Amino acid sequence: MIPPRFAPIAFAFILSGVMSFIVSSIAIIRTTGWESGLFGVWIGAWLTSWLVAFPTVLFVAPFARRIVAKMVKNEHA
Repeated sequence: MIPPRFAPIAFAFILSGVMSFIVSSIAIIRTTGWESGLFGVWIGAWLTSWLVAFPTVLFVAPFARRIVAKMVKNEHA
């Protein structure tokens, strides 16, 4: 188990992995179709996109939280 202070990083790691997995698979299948060698091409694209997605999620998440907080009605107001 990891210490609770690392929860946001673990969350970003898993979220970015799953999202890049799904998005890269859709993009590769749409681009190449169900060709032989699809798995190798897709894994390469996924790993590359995950390397970009993980730090992006870490950087963008605080801004996204602030935007959402402004969009959500404050129940105490």
